[in-house]
Amino acid sequence: MARTCLVVDDSRVVRKVARRILEGQGFRVVEAQDGREALDSCRAAMPGCVLLDWNMPVMDGLEFLQALRAEFGPDNPPVVFCTTENDVTHIELAITSGAQEFIMKPFDEDILVGKFAQVGLL
Repeated sequence: MARTCLVVDDSRVVRKVARRILEGQGFRVVEAQDGREALDSCRAAMPGCVLLDWNMPVMDGLEFLQALRAEFGPDNPPVVFCTTENDVTHIELAITSGAQEFIMKPFDEDILVGKFAQVGLL
């Protein structure tokens, strides 16, 4: 059975690029365009991992991550933040809030696959 990755980003282009890369690595991809939709998706069927944007309408990535961890515990599912926010403060906040890893946008296949391998998802 294919592992599932929930790709959460308000950009359809970013979701499409991530989907292409992840499906190439054998993942089944589920998409959400904001944190609220992502949380509903996790409640319906917990993904194997989450690729998460920071800046989104309705509920941003950090709010989603904090709600996810509060509801489902500290480690499951693994979350990889993927964002243009690259200052140390954002990175530390993401990690202390429960993200396993952090990717900068724009990303390519090597970066995404490398980070997923570091976290043990590949």
